[in-house]
Amino acid sequence: MSTEDFFTVPTATHNELVEKAYQHRGFTVEESAAAARFSSYASLHGIRTHNAIKALHLDHLFGSEADGCLPAANIEKLPSRFAASEVWNANRKLGQATAYDALDRCIELADEYGIGQVSVDNAFHYLWGGGYVMDAAKRGYIAYTNCTAALAEVVPFMGQFPTLGTNPHSWGFPTTDSVGYPIVIDWATSVVAMGRVQQLKREGAPLPPNAAVDKDGNATMDANEAEALLPFGAHKGYGLSLINELVGALIGGSLPTIRSRELSDPEEKRTPCFYFQVIHPDAISGGAFAKGRNQSDNIKAVIEDILGHGNENCLLPGQIEAGAAARSENNNGLLFSTAELDAFDEIATECDAPTWDRSQFPASK
Repeated sequence: MSTEDFFTVPTATHNELVEKAYQHRGFTVEESAAAARFSSYASLHGIRTHNAIKALHLDHLFGSEADGCLPAANIEKLPSRFAASEVWNANRKLGQATAYDALDRCIELADEYGIGQVSVDNAFHYLWGGGYVMDAAKRGYIAYTNCTAALAEVVPFMGQFPTLGTNPHSWGFPTTDSVGYPIVIDWATSVVAMGRVQQLKREGAPLPPNAAVDKDGNATMDANEAEALLPFGAHKGYGLSLINELVGALIGGSLPTIRSRELSDPEEKRTPCFYFQVIHPDAISGGAFAKGRNQSDNIKAVIEDILGHGNENCLLPGQIEAGAAARSENNNGLLFSTAELDAFDEIATECDAPTWDRSQFPASK
């Protein structure tokens, strides 16, 4: 079976194993359900770099087995003098569960104040930021999130040593009525995310050029030799990555180069930070749309203008993910490669669950 061929795994089958794997590591039923919900959402939309395999691998390296994530932790909501703003101490709670709570709270604040924001200190990485803002956009809101990555793996522009994270930015826009799906602008600030490197390593495929360097600092396309990543767009990706570190520093995050690593100084911090903002569309509407259009019609007109004039073959951000979701739904399940099913077998073995019977998984259409 080629790397472009996939098996169809029922969502319930996937979620049952993922929940069991997280519970095996000590997470609560609610946390494990949030992790499975997130992983299935990523897989539904074709985000293979941040699926359950990546999530559990991240937890293994930096999370519950490395004192970076604390199962059953409680979030502490700190006092704030700003009605539409909250700051939370996550106390190293599972990132996916914390992020869903933060997103829901932002939506509640946006419904009341037009805009809401939640900053989270002492967090554990929440994986695919695009999934959260997509969820908010499907519910009718404009949403933004950024986070400091688990590790400093990116070399600054004109630098030599990795001192930045892959540091993603994610925007979601409620455009389903206008184009059929949310526009989601989501990117790591490196040429590729480390999850992509790991995926290509599993698949035996090469990296794109000028995306990574080896242990000697030389550019490499061999995923097995990649030791650090490069920012996209040279100084532009570097600047965008720096934004996350500055926001994290303002929240309470510490030095990027010690994040998720063993501390030699007990007074330092090694936890990531993340930030959520949700805007109610009505809160930014001037109402004076041309030719009597409403807000949704106006978005559609603007997009049609952008994609007109010979640009009809251009893609909108989020279109590929919407297409992947449609393919998954057409197959009545989540799509995984042979290499990914092998990884799920390892997960099942770890938590004493039966491995999946692949004969029950039809090839995708």
